[in-house]
Amino acid sequence: MGPRGVVVIGAGQGGLDTAAALRARGYRGRITLVGDEPVLPYQRPPLSKGFLTGDTSGADLELRPRAFFAAQDIDLVSGTRAARIDRERRTVLLETGATLPYDSLVLATGARPRTLPVPGAGSLSGVLTLRGLADAEGLRKRLTGPPRRLVVVGAGFIGLEVAATARKLGHEVTVVEAQSRALARALTPAMSSRLVAEHLGAGVRVLLGREVTALWGSAAGRVEVVELDGAERVAADLVVVGIGVLPNTELASLAELQVGDGIVVDAHLRTDDPDVYALGDCARFPSPHAGRHIRLESVQNASDQAKVVAAGICGDRVPYTAVPWFWSEQYGLRLQIAGLTAGHDETVTTGDPDGGRFSVFCFRRGRLTGVESVNRPADHGIARRLLASGTELTADEVRQPGFDLKTHARRPQERLSHA
Repeated sequence: MGPRGVVVIGAGQGGLDTAAALRARGYRGRITLVGDEPVLPYQRPPLSKGFLTGDTSGADLELRPRAFFAAQDIDLVSGTRAARIDRERRTVLLETGATLPYDSLVLATGARPRTLPVPGAGSLSGVLTLRGLADAEGLRKRLTGPPRRLVVVGAGFIGLEVAATARKLGHEVTVVEAQSRALARALTPAMSSRLVAEHLGAGVRVLLGREVTALWGSAAGRVEVVELDGAERVAADLVVVGIGVLPNTELASLAELQVGDGIVVDAHLRTDDPDVYALGDCARFPSPHAGRHIRLESVQNASDQAKVVAAGICGDRVPYTAVPWFWSEQYGLRLQIAGLTAGHDETVTTGDPDGGRFSVFCFRRGRLTGVESVNRPADHGIARRLLASGTELTADEVRQPGFDLKTHARRPQERLSHA
């Protein structure tokens, strides 16, 4: 049998970027991109923001036009799922019965929303999650029209973005979060407080440290009440659940690949089968920035990992070392995060927090690990470069009166020019 080519399972950002990067590197073999949604690959970040308001259309979301796939000779198989991987025969069986042979297989299977494990959550209408385009279309329809009472369960990025968008559209919004603060695993306490203050100022009710215990509905089976611990009840016409995601590892498990909160890969993003790679939300990889295996849910991570996978398939094995970065928009705040701030033991804030333009520098054992910035894009860009280059920056330097990140970043260049 001749060359089989590359099969990519998952037509999200990471899967599409893998196919595109292979062609950009001059890969001439067959490329098949398998997606379970019956649409062209699309952007997910706008689904909780501009798409819900109607400012962004479905066409605006498309990552590439249909003509791109023909021009790049990429076989896009949409609206079907991969059912099984036969590693011995190096084939993928689709639910349609079709079989795809491969030389290299890329798992970009993404993740799915966690469901709310309380009575009523799985049986009442009006209880939604937001992950894909169909989810967003359903939510947008419900948010179009007269004001509704919306309860968002979970104060993570998705939950808070949906809350901000719904409030902008004039709906009554309550956010319920089990942790003692919003985005507790992703942000510093100072940044969490600033975001919550923004929501409170916009008229959102935010309930922290509260558990949802049950959902109650009408005789017609539509959600009407969210019950909290302590028997408090909150009226609801609509409930959006945003309590995190689970990586889609079922295919990998069936193929007896190593999994554990994601598909486990090495520094080159290969699984324990050297012909099988994994990337994006479903992959658990060794991070030089965290010092351990982690799984990241971000567009940047998926896109950057796609380039490393494509390089490996083309024979140029390079480790994945990109600096993680994330962003969110809520009301007039643009939050950008460079690096990984979890596990920090010291922070220094610069700028004007009250005015909504500031940065929080996070250190662990004296070393800069991440920077959170609100409406300071220059700080974000410089922080990414500093973290990538390993340039030293101490908390004491940041505390100095008049500290300016741009000036600090220029110093190594100035030293080199005077050498």
